[in-house]
Amino acid sequence: MPRPWKETIEAHRRDVRDAILECTSALVAEHGLRSVTMSQIAEQAGIGRATLYKYFPDIETILLAWHERQVATHLDHLAHVRDQAGEAGARLQHVLVAYAFISRQSRGHGDSAVRAFLHRDEQVAQAHRRLHDMIGDLLAEGARSGAFRDDVPADELATYCLHAVSGAGELPSEDAVHRLVTVIMTGLRRVSGPP
Repeated sequence: MPRPWKETIEAHRRDVRDAILECTSALVAEHGLRSVTMSQIAEQAGIGRATLYKYFPDIETILLAWHERQVATHLDHLAHVRDQAGEAGARLQHVLVAYAFISRQSRGHGDSAVRAFLHRDEQVAQAHRRLHDMIGDLLAEGARSGAFRDDVPADELATYCLHAVSGAGELPSEDAVHRLVTVIMTGLRRVSGPP
């Protein structure tokens, strides 16, 4: 098969898959996980049920694929923020702010049954480990440069940061998110002299 033809077919398949993921997400957000059918998804995506079943066997598999894509997008964004120029402290603050806004935005999506279903997946645990390592590396770098405290292991401080930032989901405003990150960053600064 000629290369341009293959690329066209692959692009079409990606488009159909993306449409399925988006339609399923929207339908589940509107009606709940147990109220959506494969027929509704196919109709909303503008494809036949047989085509839908060629891509996914059930709604749960579609949602897991959608969530996997969302998590990957978030991790890519956080890595991009981390990789910006500057010292470790500034980069960590930007990562924490970005993650806080992701957490805040994610809390408003879907009902608790959908969140519970999606967050039991191993993919989420792996993503959490990657984020923990990303933050831990920035903390270690900052400790070596004297910006962050070194009396607590970077791994523990990364856990502290992630738990603290998870509170952003309950905050009422963007200003509150920034204040939360400021408090977290203050707790990370190197302690000089006796307490």
